Amino acid sequence: MKNCQIKTPLGIAKIVGDENGISLISVTDEGETSATIPIILQEAVSQLNEYFDGKRINFTFKLNPAGTEFQQKVWKGLLEIPFGKTMSYLQLSKKLGDVKAIRAVASANGENPLWIVIPCHRVIGTDGSLTGYAGGLWRKKWLLEQENPTTQQSLF
Repeated sequence: MKNCQIKTPLGIAKIVGDENGISLISVTDEGETSATIPIILQEAVSQLNEYFDGKRINFTFKLNPAGTEFQQKVWKGLLEIPFGKTMSYLQLSKKLGDVKAIRAVASANGENPLWIVIPCHRVIGTDGSLTGYAGGLWRKKWLLEQENPTTQQSLF
């Protein structure tokens, strides 16, 4: 496994992967950025930078997150939420075929190992509230605004 750390507008992102794909992208408030980026991680770094620059709406590098069969199913469902859109935990549970699994879906969402790429930030409360985000609600709000900026029209 290779890893690197890059600076983003939301903190230091750690990226881990190998020839099978990227297995972890996480964010912290502190840390040192990597002086060099391993070749196997360069495409992921490039695409994340494009995302933060507002030039990318989806990711095409190979993913390899480790998780249970149920977690993988939830993460696949998250990947189907379009850029700039949100879905409630209840809606996601229904889409996955079991409305009663809402707590398990929320738990799997919280265990997502690929920050931003598997867009768990696009899942909100049924009432539209920003709920439960491992990276902090301020990051979730920033990401949602990045993906769906509100345009202010001039009155003059």
